[in-house]
Amino acid sequence: MPIRAKFVHTNLIAEDWRRLADFYEQVFGCTPVPPERNLSGPWLEKGTSVPEVEIWGVHLRLPGYDSRGPTLEIFQYNHLKGRPVPAVNRPGFAHIGFVVDDVAAARDMVTEAGGRVVGELVSAEIPGAGKITFVYVADPEGNIIELQKWED
Repeated sequence: MPIRAKFVHTNLIAEDWRRLADFYEQVFGCTPVPPERNLSGPWLEKGTSVPEVEIWGVHLRLPGYDSRGPTLEIFQYNHLKGRPVPAVNRPGFAHIGFVVDDVAAARDMVTEAGGRVVGELVSAEIPGAGKITFVYVADPEGNIIELQKWED
């Protein structure tokens, strides 16, 4: 029998948490969930296994959900490890996806807000699911985002 669970958040570690949070608020309409976090102490060192750790950041309510919906947790650590090059085919978490009304317009908003395009905008018929139009883009820190729209 599976564990009883409910999805609550996805975490992005940022180089500049305020800049990245501003991007997701501006482009996708995410809204901050107070309070901002400024965390440190022995309990956090034990939980993260990071000596002398300090974390700053915020939770952002994802669009399309009420006040109890999942969040995008954007945190910045005082000690950062080197970043691997993001790739859509790297094992592990690869991207965050948003359904949008106009994929091309959303792609343009991402680039105007400091992001970049990763792949070409394409449309394809998925048997049994419908037609998808999508594009992979990246936020200002290189995290990959899928913008998609489905049609029957």
